[in-house]
Amino acid sequence: MNQHLWDRYYMSLALDEARHAFLAGEIPVGALAVRGDDIIARGGNLKERKRLAFAHAELEVMTAASRAVGDWRLEDVTLYVTLEPCLMCSGAMLQARLKRLVYACADPKAGAIESLYSLASDPRLNHRIEVAGGVLADQSRYLLRQFFQLLRIKNKQLKKEGKKNE
Repeated sequence: MNQHLWDRYYMSLALDEARHAFLAGEIPVGALAVRGDDIIARGGNLKERKRLAFAHAELEVMTAASRAVGDWRLEDVTLYVTLEPCLMCSGAMLQARLKRLVYACADPKAGAIESLYSLASDPRLNHRIEVAGGVLADQSRYLLRQFFQLLRIKNKQLKKEGKKNE
């Protein structure tokens, strides 16, 4: 199987993690760490459950991957994530010496890999990350849109109920 097909396969598994996050009331972002042919870590956003601003799927999975390989260096690891990483997560990927990043949809508001910044390829930094974007982007985008649409409906309903109680 060629790399493109593997990327689609692993991204579909990351999307499963994003769906789990969605069902748990988290922003639906999922991630998967692969070393060789082995999945060494997987997970989703845990920001709400942990009540931590930095409990993004990427950081959760990179932490688990580092434990799995017994090193902070992830030089032979590919990270699959359903949304383009933010500045914080991109910085952590550079610090971990991540080999490769594959993401689904771009994040025009916070993406630090290609949308707002180009951290993975910045020549001023001492590490570069190989990047492939747009893998199963439509599926990820749909999941994110559904989540935020439901959140807006829920918030509108809560606001309406709050006015009734006043």
